[in-house]
Amino acid sequence: MVKRIVTVFGGSGFVGRHLVRHLTADGATVRVAVRDPEDARYLKIMGEVGQIVPFAADIRNETTLAAAVEGAESVVNLVGILSEWRAQNFANVHTQGAANVAKAAAAADVARLVQISAIGADEKSGARYAQTKAAGEAAIYAEFPNATIIRPSVIFGPEDHFFNFFAGLARFTWVMPVFGCPVIPILKWFTDDAILNIDFYGDGGTKFQPVYVDDVAAAIVSALAVEDAPGKTYELGGPSVYSSVDIMRMLTKIIGRKRLLVPIPFWYLAIWGWLLQKIPAPLLTYDQVKQLEVDNVVSEGAKTLADLGVMATPAEAILPGYLSRFKKVGHEAASST
Repeated sequence: MVKRIVTVFGGSGFVGRHLVRHLTADGATVRVAVRDPEDARYLKIMGEVGQIVPFAADIRNETTLAAAVEGAESVVNLVGILSEWRAQNFANVHTQGAANVAKAAAAADVARLVQISAIGADEKSGARYAQTKAAGEAAIYAEFPNATIIRPSVIFGPEDHFFNFFAGLARFTWVMPVFGCPVIPILKWFTDDAILNIDFYGDGGTKFQPVYVDDVAAAIVSALAVEDAPGKTYELGGPSVYSSVDIMRMLTKIIGRKRLLVPIPFWYLAIWGWLLQKIPAPLLTYDQVKQLEVDNVVSEGAKTLADLGVMATPAEAILPGYLSRFKKVGHEAASST
């Protein structure tokens, strides 16, 4: 019996470790293609002996790409960056890197190719991240027309960099940021409950539709198998849309820390992003602020998790399990202001 080989570029990362687990459970032999195979050795315990193979490859190097995809039935490209630093820039990784993977996959007669992009990918976006993600999709289709594009919203899970970051921040400050709210509070006179109400949050700020990492992994496995996935684009989001203030209220309630939620205008964030992006691994960049100006939700009429046979998992069902370590010891969950 011939073994089914799936090559996963960037398989040692957040989404990759969950995808590898799903693929091995599905019986595949997985090549985890990363620049340093040592980074992927921890994954080997997820499968049988020889089922998970760390493999040295760089999406910017055509020779290593060809070796990584040789004999593979399917290829998944998870490689992406959130901020630029020197040669690791968006164009090299999201656009040229994606094109290189697709070209190698086509040359090796790979049956299926799945490219992980992002909701909001748009060549007309004000953010280079979104521009290069869109350019990467175009480059993929030019080389491999039957590729499947997966666009997730913010991905959550035990190792995420979103909820964990803000929960960690709440341990050290009494103030939590809310993005995209009105610069000037809205005054509402003679409402049902008061003569004057001051609305600091408006519509709640930037909208997000967080999707569970395990659902993303399951969707990728499905996209490698279902007949009508080739050539299609899927946008993955959870069952609920949350505003920025909704997310902060939910998070602070889960970890039991009452915090003041302060509206932060984009112009102020942009200044800090411009300053912080000058250091390696910045907490915020100007480009990320531009991304925050656009809601991160599934487009109307888009193909979704349901079209791949995956039921979306509510954030409220998962977040308490891994955010509990941020709770204040000896205190019950409390509401935020």
